[in-house]
Amino acid sequence: MSQETPVSAGSRQLTIRAVLTGMLFGGALSLCNIYTGLKVGWGLGMSITAALLGYGLWRLLALTRKTSGFDILETNINQTAASSAAAISSAGLVAPIPALTMITGQTLSWTELVVWTFSVCLVGIIVATGLRKQLIEVDQLTFPGGVATGETLREMYSHGREALARVWMLGGAAIVAALVKITEHVVPLGKLALPGSVPLKPGSRATLANLGFAFEPTTLMYGVGALIGPRVGISMMIGALVAWGWLAPFAFTRGWADMGPADPAATWFKDGVRWLLWPGVSMMVFAALTSFAFSWRSVVRALMPSSGAGVGEDEEAILPRKWFIVALVVITALSVGLQVAFFSITAWVAVLGVLLTFLLALVAARVSGETNITPVGAMGKVTQLIFAVLAPGQPAANLMAANVTGGAASQCADLMHDLKTGHMLGARPRSQMVAQVCGSFAGALAGSAGYLILVPDPAKMLMTPDWPAPAVATWKAVAELFQQGLGALPTGAVQGIVIGGLLGIVLAVLEKTLPQRARVWVPSPASIGLAFVIPAYNAISMFLGGIAAWALGKKVPSWSARFLIVLASGLIAGESLSGVGLAIWEILTGD
Repeated sequence: MSQETPVSAGSRQLTIRAVLTGMLFGGALSLCNIYTGLKVGWGLGMSITAALLGYGLWRLLALTRKTSGFDILETNINQTAASSAAAISSAGLVAPIPALTMITGQTLSWTELVVWTFSVCLVGIIVATGLRKQLIEVDQLTFPGGVATGETLREMYSHGREALARVWMLGGAAIVAALVKITEHVVPLGKLALPGSVPLKPGSRATLANLGFAFEPTTLMYGVGALIGPRVGISMMIGALVAWGWLAPFAFTRGWADMGPADPAATWFKDGVRWLLWPGVSMMVFAALTSFAFSWRSVVRALMPSSGAGVGEDEEAILPRKWFIVALVVITALSVGLQVAFFSITAWVAVLGVLLTFLLALVAARVSGETNITPVGAMGKVTQLIFAVLAPGQPAANLMAANVTGGAASQCADLMHDLKTGHMLGARPRSQMVAQVCGSFAGALAGSAGYLILVPDPAKMLMTPDWPAPAVATWKAVAELFQQGLGALPTGAVQGIVIGGLLGIVLAVLEKTLPQRARVWVPSPASIGLAFVIPAYNAISMFLGGIAAWALGKKVPSWSARFLIVLASGLIAGESLSGVGLAIWEILTGD
């Protein structure tokens, strides 16, 4: 790791232009994460993308000689605000909020969504302000994502031409992806189905097109595949073959799931996923909890008394102790009040949920600092399990209390990685906190609008081929299981849950215990489970993207190291933003 020294004592940091640029780009990137999250259930880290965008914009504006480019610490502030905004998807917009609508019919207005998601972010931000000194300065945790961003910023300012080359690659890929998306919208290209069929009941067959085995005209899925790499891509291909090539036909034959329309070109995704989601969700949940259990040392260290200075004990503290306590009380009261007002959650249940969130966000921050993986899903499931006991039969309490935990854990970890970057560069932590708050607000504004535009009717639009929404399926399934019990499940689902859960546990244990050389051959249980709840053609596209990225890395390693990540990010951003734009256009034109 590079020596963590200030870049320049007089370097500009918390400037209006840096914050506004971060809010602007972050608002746009929040739409990308919501679009991608509703497609594949993942949010993407946008720190480096935002840094490149802000750097490139102000370098171009500097050519007018009427202004100057960003200083490195301004870029850090811009990137902090933008990454915070982009992370708004984890504040509930792609999981518990639509799941609540699908179960109870309750919807939130744009204003309510903005207030709710912003409040969730504030809980995570206040926890991070109290953890910075302990985790970064005293414990000196790695926070690999923050280090990668810091090293990228240093490289950008050491080799300006290289940074601009990456900016052009990012922009060019986004333009290509947008053109493909718009072309496919205007002149539907359709999917290229694989030939063949499989037998079902006597006298009936399912074509491979019915089961989703096809190539799709998309850039987003190939870009996601390039980012996730070959192991995850191969795991998803295995999952698609098992789920849609074997289990779905088996369920159709047994009558556990209803077959779709007789049209050989029609997709039977919505019919099959009603059964497949149970083994798939079980595998994802148990794998996540098992992997989290292997972080028990981090959990213990997080819960032990601090060995170093705490909040407010030095001049560099983000908030003085008194103001930290005041902020903690105010944000707790705000979160509790909103849970009671919006979701009719009992006050004591809401208070307990926020207190539990503080604890689990601390745990998630330490795990993220040591492993670079933020266990948002595991945190949410732990909270869902707890509130299934404390508030049985109450889906709002089960989902929205867990929403606070998962969203706050994500924002807390996001800010901790940004604070690590700032620590490397000599940034003022308080300035970064201001940028994080501003970015979260921008993300809440743009992200809530984007969510309402993309899926105005979650009950009809989600868990469909167009919007598989696997994270929604997961949260909804867990809440319904706790609410209705095993008796309400479709035939054969209990066996699927047991087998999927056991496989998730076994594969997660092998991931953590085998030697490194053997570990790479263990399929990812979370990825296999994910393939159960998305169309097979999505898994095929991500598999191909991952293999292509691996091949490029072998063939042209230098070029891949420089451009592959930004190329994939551009493809994702281009299709996401153009998809949102097309949705807005349809609303305006009434199509």
